[in-house]
Amino acid sequence: MDRHYGLDWLRVGAFALLIFYHVGMVFVPWDYHVKTATPSQWIAIPMLATNSWRLMLLFVVSGYASRALFAKGGGTRGFVTSRSKRLLIPLLFGVIVIVPVQPWIELVTKYGYPHGFGWFLLHDYFSFRSLNGIVLPNWQHLWFVAYLWTYTMVLALGLWLARGRSMQWLFDRVFGTAAVLLVPIAWLLFVDMFLLQGARETHDLVRDAVAHLHYFPGFLFGFALARSEPAMAAIGRWWKPAAAAAVLGYLVVAVIEWHWPGSSMPQPFGFIFACAHVIQGWCTIVALIGIAERYWNHDHPWRKTLTEAVFPFYIIHQTVIVGFEWLLLPFHASPALEFAILVAATVAACWAFYLLGREVGWLRPLIGLRGLTPPRTRPGKAPLAASKA
Repeated sequence: MDRHYGLDWLRVGAFALLIFYHVGMVFVPWDYHVKTATPSQWIAIPMLATNSWRLMLLFVVSGYASRALFAKGGGTRGFVTSRSKRLLIPLLFGVIVIVPVQPWIELVTKYGYPHGFGWFLLHDYFSFRSLNGIVLPNWQHLWFVAYLWTYTMVLALGLWLARGRSMQWLFDRVFGTAAVLLVPIAWLLFVDMFLLQGARETHDLVRDAVAHLHYFPGFLFGFALARSEPAMAAIGRWWKPAAAAAVLGYLVVAVIEWHWPGSSMPQPFGFIFACAHVIQGWCTIVALIGIAERYWNHDHPWRKTLTEAVFPFYIIHQTVIVGFEWLLLPFHASPALEFAILVAATVAACWAFYLLGREVGWLRPLIGLRGLTPPRTRPGKAPLAASKA
């Protein structure tokens, strides 16, 4: 498979937006690990511009990338081994080393937890129990990595059972039409409006049906899209109407949220809000893939660095946000200053984490990077250093 640079840029952009989104979670009244002293309801309006599609897009792009990785060879076993190393090692490292400060700060700021971080780490974090409703230990934002690994393993099992039989032709026939817009919207509306009405994501792998019914089909869609010229051509034809529908859907969502903030919206506006939210989400994804295919599918000297950096950024970013906000709380800074400091500190800390980690061989696998490969030498020639010895 040829590399799709447009999807690389889309992945980089999605993770960049994630940093701003999680900084915004500090200031919006929605539940989060640490909150500013005076959250503002109006911040929900810009947050809802990405709320409906940011995670689904990541699973679609991850599915697309998984097809490219599978195509590199090694069969199903090699694919499973490779993905398990790249996902499970950073997940375990994150749960043990990166995440613990987040539940400690949440317990301190929300529930008056009386102990310091050292006590928490030694006595409570690895107790495998629930403390004030927080399961310990916890993967917090790294639930995405756990879900991605799980979906990858289910996909690998399906590929192994298929024994070379492919359903690609069916995907091409169905999604090579306007169904690339209509079928996913119909499925998401069915899940949200009828099958699991009112359900919310829990990020509990065993009890999170609504998330799995959203994200696993999105992951499979991305996997199939990577080898589907008809579906990509259909996206090329429909991305402009999809962009218009996404903007219209967001306007409906924003107006209803403005008049009835939070969960207080009466019927039928709650139903209209939910439908518009779904339409906005999938239409935005189709529009962004169309834009990436049409305008962004070219390389740049920064692309390789940025695509490598996004996973380490993802691993560390929320711990940095939660930690810095906890440090800022006693100063009672203005929200604008607080936001600026959080963004600057998070970006700087993420870059430092990545730049340091990529230079340390044993640390690279822990933060989601490939191990360093020894320099190649021509057959029959010793390395330069050895030849001078």
